[in-house]
Amino acid sequence: MPNESNSSDPGHPERRRHPRCKVAIPVELHMPGVSTPSRTSAEEISLGGCYIETTFTVPVGTKLAMTLWLDDVPINVSCVVVTCHPQFGNGFEFLEIRAEDRERLAKFIVDNAATPEH
Repeated sequence: MPNESNSSDPGHPERRRHPRCKVAIPVELHMPGVSTPSRTSAEEISLGGCYIETTFTVPVGTKLAMTLWLDDVPINVSCVVVTCHPQFGNGFEFLEIRAEDRERLAKFIVDNAATPEH
């Protein structure tokens, strides 16, 4: 993922509010006006959002629904595109998530952050 903010660079302070976890999880993007979801995977996730690598990027400011599949359990969120790297991917900020789904996501992130990469 392109380095959009780097806390070690004083010219680009860290903007994220939540720690990220590098883990691929299945995702469905439900675009406005499109009946069939786009299936892909998120490469990084936090309680505040996720990053999806894709060559078909979505413009910044686009609001949509997203389904995250955590261990075969769907987590539905509303989100907005906050970064767009053409031909590479999008960053999404979660706008709304149910309290119990947020708790499930928090546990998933903690569990996967503690797992060494293979």
